[in-house]
Amino acid sequence: MTGTLYVVGTPIGNLSDFSPRAIETLATVDFIAAEDTRVTLKLLNHFGVKKPLVSYFKHNKRDHGEKILARLEAGESCALVSDAGMPAISDPGELLVAQCAERGIPVLVVPGPSAVVSALAISGLPTGRFTFEGFLSVNKKSRRDHLEEVKTERRTMVFYEAPHKLYATLLDMLDVWGDRRIAIVRELTKIHEEVVRTTLAQAVKRSKDDPFKGEIVLVIEGASAPEAAIYTLEEAVALAQEKLEQGLTPSEAAKQAAGESGLAKRDIYRAILHQGESKGYGDHEG
Repeated sequence: MTGTLYVVGTPIGNLSDFSPRAIETLATVDFIAAEDTRVTLKLLNHFGVKKPLVSYFKHNKRDHGEKILARLEAGESCALVSDAGMPAISDPGELLVAQCAERGIPVLVVPGPSAVVSALAISGLPTGRFTFEGFLSVNKKSRRDHLEEVKTERRTMVFYEAPHKLYATLLDMLDVWGDRRIAIVRELTKIHEEVVRTTLAQAVKRSKDDPFKGEIVLVIEGASAPEAAIYTLEEAVALAQEKLEQGLTPSEAAKQAAGESGLAKRDIYRAILHQGESKGYGDHEG
């Protein structure tokens, strides 16, 4: 019988956030796959759990992943943990979960703290719709390409960032996006937890003068909705006339002009037909 992979969330700072179910799961599985066995061993010792550990991280995930999969297929159960937070979220465990799904190995989740949603919840920015963008590249060109790609994203955005890269990242964000609101959330659930709600321009200045320390999550407001152009009927008809000159039929020209102007296609269509009667063109309204 195939074993089960348990995806177990671990504390992101405060050990009191570790759930009784998570502790029970670690105590009952056959072995634990850990991002850093030294970090996980400290967690296990704190809660009095003794289980075999196997290493599973970015640079050995393919080789060790196959060994873990073989043990699961042989009937053993495994708990997957990261150093902090939910495994498989911006984490090497993503691959192991995908491989289990492909092979029909059961995967169950034991939820735990998440820096993404925790930072979002206390950011003071809109939370109804958001996108998690993970870590930005250390390469300046790749980082700026990523920022350009999400420049018009209207949902709130969440990024992870390292302290030593923060100033360069904030500078690029300000340069690519212009000024907008940001919450810099650091050291979540720890003694020095802090939320700085400010703007990108002010964040750049603060980061240069008094660098942020610790583990950092950036929550940034999305782009503003573009202002709708205000057209008169005459302007919308002129727009349709330009499209007629490009070879479109009156019906199609009116349709496109309506889409761009926000005015009713029927009104634009009638107006261009009226203007065009003397020129001898026309078609049936679609």
